[in-house]
Amino acid sequence: MEKITRENIENLYKDAIRAKYQKEKEGGEYYNFLAIPGQASLRDLCWKIFKSNPKADDLKVYFDFFKFEFDPKEENTSTQYTDKFKKVGTFYKEGKKPAKSSTIELAAILVDFKARPFNKFRIQNLYGDENQSENENHSEVSNPEKEQSESSGDLELFLDKKEREKGIGLEVIQPTSTQINSFAGVEKKPKEPWKIPPINWKYTTTVASIFLFVGFVVVFFAFPNKECMQWSGDHYEIVDCELKIQGVGSFTNIEILDPTLVNLKKVKVCDTTTCFDKNGVAIIWYAKTANGVDFFNIHGRHPENNSPLRPVTHYILNKYVKK
Repeated sequence: MEKITRENIENLYKDAIRAKYQKEKEGGEYYNFLAIPGQASLRDLCWKIFKSNPKADDLKVYFDFFKFEFDPKEENTSTQYTDKFKKVGTFYKEGKKPAKSSTIELAAILVDFKARPFNKFRIQNLYGDENQSENENHSEVSNPEKEQSESSGDLELFLDKKEREKGIGLEVIQPTSTQINSFAGVEKKPKEPWKIPPINWKYTTTVASIFLFVGFVVVFFAFPNKECMQWSGDHYEIVDCELKIQGVGSFTNIEILDPTLVNLKKVKVCDTTTCFDKNGVAIIWYAKTANGVDFFNIHGRHPENNSPLRPVTHYILNKYVKK
């Protein structure tokens, strides 16, 4: 028995990614790239995946790993670019050797590990699959633009709090291979059925009914509702999902918590606002509205009209920002 820590959760994340790699290389969609994870094979697989409508979080991982944005018009096959994939291949093949978070996240992308990035894995670890299908549509982006969301801030504090509430930090048994395989989507072959003695159906039905009733009561009163988020003027707030059912008026814009949007904030832009980094890449995003233009700190969608946010340009700044 030992106290589970962030390192334990990270190791579970790494093991689940490696288990997914083992499954994919033996017959997955891209097994021909993964069977022998050489640098050139992983490079070609990376290009193939990112050229086909990548997720916003995946684009951020690409930027963190290579230190430049993905450009679908410029396939990079240089030696310097290709050599970087050696770290990914090493992560797949070798045990629990240290690896940078960007290497781990890129390894997850190449095997299509669903519960990525790490904060999404933490959410699934807390809530199971209940948020996965509802969040999937919000994770997609319509063009290969870099998402510049951060994994810290409100979401990080929220996950820390929920992990404490779920007992993480108390003495628990280390994660088992069954848990790892469940996250990686690896199915275990069922054991051979064994014979059971004759059943007293009347007795069994009575006992089962009692257990179902008690279980319903425990689940109803003991487990909290799924967390939701609500747009509040210029930012999202994490709220109780019961408000979505009970509330009217201001509560109608409550959504299931989306880790890719929870840190989205509306920002005021003036002629002194820094809108581009030192490489000329936009760090402010915008969407047009009936009243003009709204600016935001990260990529995503406009919380009020669902328009996709676009990287700001000098043309937009000259047209809409007063000097």
